[in-house]
Parts: sequence; C-alpha cells; structure tokens
Amino acid sequence: MSAPASAPLQFDTFSSAVEATFWHALAARKVDVLRLDDSPLPIQGFYDGHSNNTALSNALSSGARSAGSLPARLCLSSSAFEPGQNIPPFSCVAPGTLKNTNTVEDFKALDKNALLKDTAEQIWQDICSGAALDDPSLLSRFLLVTFADLKKYKYFYWFAFPALMPTLPLRLQEGTAVAPLAEYYSEQQIAALYQSFSTLRERQPSKASFFQVVEGEVPVAQALSDAPEQVPEEMTVGFVDPSCLPGNPGWPLRNYAIFLKKTWPTLQRIKVVCYREVLGRSDISSSLVVLLDVSSLELGDDCPKFGGWEKNTSGKLGARVVDLAPLMDPHRLADTAVDLNLKLMRWRIMPSLQLERIGATKCLLFGAGTLGCYVARLLMAWGIRNITLLDNGKVSFSNPVRQPLFEFNDCLDGGKPKAAAAAEQLRKIFPGVNAEGHSVTIPMPGHEVPAHLVGQVKEDVAKIEELVKSHDVLFLLTDSREARWLPTLLGAYHEKIVINAALGFDTFLVMRHGMRAAAAGTDSRLGCYFCNDVVAPTDSLSDRTLDQQCTVTRPGLSALASSQAVELMVSVINHPLAGHAPADSQTSPADATPTPFGLVPHQIRGFLTHFNNLLITGSAYDKCTACSPTVLAEYQNDGYQFLLKAFNTPKYLEQITGLADLHQQTEAADVDWIEDDDEDQLI
Repeated sequence: MSAPASAPLQFDTFSSAVEATFWHALAARKVDVLRLDDSPLPIQGFYDGHSNNTALSNALSSGARSAGSLPARLCLSSSAFEPGQNIPPFSCVAPGTLKNTNTVEDFKALDKNALLKDTAEQIWQDICSGAALDDPSLLSRFLLVTFADLKKYKYFYWFAFPALMPTLPLRLQEGTAVAPLAEYYSEQQIAALYQSFSTLRERQPSKASFFQVVEGEVPVAQALSDAPEQVPEEMTVGFVDPSCLPGNPGWPLRNYAIFLKKTWPTLQRIKVVCYREVLGRSDISSSLVVLLDVSSLELGDDCPKFGGWEKNTSGKLGARVVDLAPLMDPHRLADTAVDLNLKLMRWRIMPSLQLERIGATKCLLFGAGTLGCYVARLLMAWGIRNITLLDNGKVSFSNPVRQPLFEFNDCLDGGKPKAAAAAEQLRKIFPGVNAEGHSVTIPMPGHEVPAHLVGQVKEDVAKIEELVKSHDVLFLLTDSREARWLPTLLGAYHEKIVINAALGFDTFLVMRHGMRAAAAGTDSRLGCYFCNDVVAPTDSLSDRTLDQQCTVTRPGLSALASSQAVELMVSVINHPLAGHAPADSQTSPADATPTPFGLVPHQIRGFLTHFNNLLITGSAYDKCTACSPTVLAEYQNDGYQFLLKAFNTPKYLEQITGLADLHQQTEAADVDWIEDDDEDQLI
C-alpha cells in the first residue's frame, strides 16, 4: 500500500537468516582459536535485492508481504569469518561485529545497549569522516551477540541492525507516494539503468550497494565517490533494496538518507531508486522510486538516536535460540563430542597439547584381553581413530566382567574371536573409530614350530611385521612373557614407539622401550622389556597349574596399568623428541616438570599394596635377546630363518648374544644368580 502524502516513511526491517554452516564455523573457531577470548570479532554478512515480482504485481492494499515473497534478509554463512571472501554473486556485503560470550550468564548480563551504541556511533563516525563515501557498505553495519552451548549444540543469539534516527522522521515529499519504477522512467531508460548498474557492480562490487544516478535521457549509475563535491538541492540516488514489499523500501535506506544529508547539507529533496532485480531475467521493473523531503532534517555533530534490535519469533525484543542437535548426523555429533573434552584442555590447562598429532597416531595392540580392552577404550578417549587389535583367543565366560569390550553373548557357541569382537565393540561405542581385529598367533621363543606349521608360522610373522610397519605405536599386552619377544624385536627393528604393560598380583610395570639411537642428552639408549634378562625367553605356558595359567591380579590393577600405559604414550608423543625423549626421574609433586605435559619416565612400577609408584630408568643391554645390535643384525641378515631358530631353540639367542659365555664365566667364578620373584610375576 502506498503511503499517504507527507506521511513518515515506513521501512521493511532486516530479518536475520543464519545458515547452519555459520554455527559450525563458530563452534570450530570457539574451540580451536578463540577458546576463552570473548573480544569482539569482525564478521561479514550479505544481502541482495533479488525481488519477487508477485510482491509488486499483487500490490496488496494492506501493504503486507505477498504470499511466497521473502523478508528482507541479512544472511550469515561459514564465510562470515573471512571478510571480503566467498560472497554470493550479486550480493551486497554488510560488515558486522560478533560478541561471543563464554557462559549463558554472561550472555544475559551483557550491556547490549552499550554494544548497540558503539556500533551506531561507528556508523556515524564513518559518515562524518567520509569513510562511508569510499565504502558505502559501512552504512549497513550490524551487531551479533551469541552464546554457543557446544555440548548441546544450542546457540543463543541476538541481532541488531543499527538505524540512526534523527529528531524528525524521514518523510515523503508532499503529494508523492512510493511508486513503481515505470512511473518515472521509460522502458528504454530502465534498460539503460540496469545496464549501467550491472557495469558498476562488475567493476566496483564493493561500491555498488549504494550509488548515485545521473539523470538524463540515459540514466547512469555511478559510485558515490564519483559524485561532485557541490551537489544541488536535489539528488537522485539508488541502493540495492532487500525488501519485497510494494510500498516500503528496505532498512538500509534509513542510514543512507542520513549519510546523504550529512555529506551534502544543502540537499532538500532526494529521489531514491529502490533497486530490485529479478535474478536471471535482467528485470528490474519491480524496483520502486521514493521521493524524500530532507529539507527539515537537522543533523548536528553528535550521533543521533538509534535503534535496531531484532525481535524474536514471538514478536518481542529478545534473543533467539537455535538447536542443531536434531538436525545433525549422529555420527557427526559423536565425532565432535569426542574431541570437545580434549580441545577444552588447550583453553586453560595445556595450550601446547598436540591433539592433531595424537589423534593421527596409529596404534597396534598385541593382546585383546583385560589390558587390551582398557587400553583401547582409553585410546579412543584421547581421540585416536586408528586402533588395531591382535589376539588368537576367544571370549570365555570369565572375560566380560574383567574385560570391558565383551558381553555375555560374545561367550556363546564357543566364544567369538577376541580381537574381532573387541574391534566390533569399539565401532559400536564410537562409529568414527577405524578399529580392526586380527586373529593371529604370535610365534614365541621356546615354543617349537612343528614341521607342518612352518609355512603357516611364516605367514603369521609376515602379517605381524606388516601390521608393525603400518602403525606408529605398539602396545605389548599379552598374558605370556615370551609372546612379547617378537613384537619387541620388530618394534626395535622398525623404530616404533613400544609401550609395555605387565601385571603381577598387586604390582604392575609400565615402560617404554628405547629407540635405536640414544636419547638426547644421554650416553646410552633406554632398555626394553628383556634388557634385564640374563636368559632367553622360555616356554612359560606348559606344565602350569590353573592359577599359573591365568594372570591372577587384583581386579583394579589392570585399569591402573592400562591408564598409565596410555598416558605414557601420550606424554611421549607430545614431547618434542617423541620416542627419543630422555627418561625423567622421580620428582616430588611440588617440583616443576620438564615439559607442560609432565614427566616422561622410562619405567613405572606400581605397588597396590602401598598405593604408590616408583620411576626407574634402565639402559639397554648389549646382550639383550630382543633389541641388542646382534639380534637386530641377525634378523636383518636371515629374516624368518633366524626367527625359526629362536622359536625352536631358546638357547640359540643366548649363544649369539653372548649370554651363554657369560653363564659359563659366572659358573666358573661360582656366583649364584638371585632370582627376582616380583619380576617373574610381571607377565
């Protein structure tokens, strides 16, 4: 509906249109970049003048929006945090300020009027300084205050589109009304105006949202900065109008009119082309013309009053909320939630935490029993996505209560293969994990290989070595001591990080194996699990009673050992020297640790009887049966044939490493060996 003569002009307010991608981008920036920083941020929105022709053709007498037409929308997308980039074609930029709070209480307590005042005064300053003449988009500044509840995927927000309001409202020239473009221009002139504006938009897109129209037989759209310094009492201008209403121009005209009067005080009358384009049709016939009377508009040096807070869905001044959780893929929700706790560590506690490096680590677990299940769960908690388990056993009825990746149904019909069942459960817990399980028997020294199984054992060794080569960290978690020998050798040969966890009844050992090169700042490299042995690994599984066949431990011990094994691995990975990090010694809780992540010890010996841990450092043994240079050289030269000799003849390892000669010298010297009973329990 056309406004009556001399009536105050009514404007179509902006409505916010926020794409889901913006909220995802905000969440990512909050977690990874902003953290606890709640300083205002520059962002950018956009709007367009793509008119819906039905709005004008229907020309509803009520002036209401026609069916199917869109409101005047100011849009935000993921490009909001990249000013000057990725603006949709034929759209106008609107610079904005984002104030994101850390808590919902902060959001509620914000002095929102003060924030709006700051934005309005910034618009006024841009007008007075002439900045808006060179960059007219500054007239469309907006404000957005938010709170992102990242755990529930809810976002509280409130937009403000500041409009300067002089003492007297903007009015139409007497005897005029908002009218279609065709009432003032011929078809040829409309076509010429369209062509000249298209040229302006192509050459100077940043200056095309507000422009001047040079009247004449052929009207020409030009940038405001090209306008003459001395402007007559009348001026014709245009702006890209986001409104679809037949009798009301869009919100940007309010600040535009103030800008024109302040820049050229002699102006008395302004002819405004509300530029609306039917996209793809080269059609601007739905554009409007508004004749403004600004003769009585008085502007001083101070910023005029202002308004502009957006109403919520209830039509009241207040914040809005968007809940994205129901719209998100559950797998995506899980993936985001898994990493959230880890990323929060970097906010206050540990800014140097290398989550990306940790998450990319590929872990191979030898053993899918009690230790293997706990280690796998904790690896997932650290955001590790690639976990492979290797075990040749099946789930028994005694397992589910002690091994958290199995349940009663896994025990039926003879039991599921442990490695495959554990991997399947990991994927059920978190579908984003790449978990695999392999049923492979680990060949062991002292366990003779029958002739008919030589080929099968060779295949098993080849598969194990391929798995070792394709992973970054090896966890040795098997029940028997000798089952750790081959993974130890392969880990040393391929220079992998090896973490060992072994249990006694009420004691545990967690250790990392040394790499081939000595740790930085030390003269010798750290030892492996077998470096303290003076005999080769032997068959510990035959001729044993039931209590000796099972790893009999206090129930809570495996969880303690597993957690320390995983935390030790994370400490190693986060260390600048990674696997070559030197061993840290015991310190009191009050002592400063060498890195923000804490100590990186060589061995942790835990004693549940006293509820304490002891940190020990041990050097590599040049006669070690698993990691000594002699053993590694023999494996490099003879490969599987060397392994086969070690499997079939345990004394062979003692012979090539020099342990056999050491035994003879000891016997000749009549020295008794003292057995460490506690060490025997750590299997």
